[in-house]
Amino acid sequence: MAVDTVPAPTATAPPRPASKPTPRWRNRESMTAWLFILPSLIGFLAFTAGPVVAAGVISLLDWNLFSSPTWAGLSNFARLGPDPTFWSALGNTAYFTFLSVPLTILVSLLLALLLNQGLHRIAVFRSLLLLPYATITVAVAFVWIWLYIPHDGLVNAVLGVFGITGPAWLISDNWAMPALVVMSVWKSFGFGMVVFLAGLQAIPQQLYEAARVDGSSAWQSFRNVTMPMLSPALFFVIVTSIIGSFQVFDQALIMTNGGPGTRTTTLVMYIYRTGFENYDQGYAAAQSLVLFAFIVVITAAQFLMQRRLVHYDN
Repeated sequence: MAVDTVPAPTATAPPRPASKPTPRWRNRESMTAWLFILPSLIGFLAFTAGPVVAAGVISLLDWNLFSSPTWAGLSNFARLGPDPTFWSALGNTAYFTFLSVPLTILVSLLLALLLNQGLHRIAVFRSLLLLPYATITVAVAFVWIWLYIPHDGLVNAVLGVFGITGPAWLISDNWAMPALVVMSVWKSFGFGMVVFLAGLQAIPQQLYEAARVDGSSAWQSFRNVTMPMLSPALFFVIVTSIIGSFQVFDQALIMTNGGPGTRTTTLVMYIYRTGFENYDQGYAAAQSLVLFAFIVVITAAQFLMQRRLVHYDN
């Protein structure tokens, strides 16, 4: 008679505790990413965030660089209201921005459209047109001082060919700031031109072909195809141009030294003079924070507007 045997129960190993997932910052890809980011992060903390925090602290002090600082509270900010030179410098900076930014964008866009037509030796033309942007502002300013000489300068000589008597550009109350604007546009249009050219070359040609099939004219294609597709590049150039124009300093200091009077004294120049000529570091820091606030507010407003004006092709 067969006897049924029951297999002896086998011992099972206790379940291993679930291993903890490796933190994201410890895996190899994250570590590699942080290594690439670290130099820029250190630079941002050392040269951007750090100085902003330091300016905030200094703005609350009365400090002339030579003696120990003393606490001043908000008195440096209170001095801004009755200071006519501060408001004049702010108005000059806004005037410079109002003139230079639209002109720079217009010239950059027109040249980008021209280069996008497939001109022969386009690389040569692109390099030559980008050359002013790559040139040091100080050197460019000295060249333009020579061009603006009232009697012997090239600008007035060209105007004289057409029977126009040119003004004394850099010492004229009415023409000193436009003269700086023209020089600044010539100096900076190359950057926007390159950005616009890259945006134009990224537009699919099928869109233009479809527009021609629908009977669109060249202007209609530009308005309904080119500009919507170019709007991200246009937005970028506008934001960077406005930020740069509010920080204008080099050309005004070298070409006019803020004159005549205070007609071309920009806000950054006034901050420089307050801090390093009058040695009033607390008041200069307060002015710089106001300038920083203006730039932040204007940039934030532009980013709010981009939702309606900028088209991103997904």
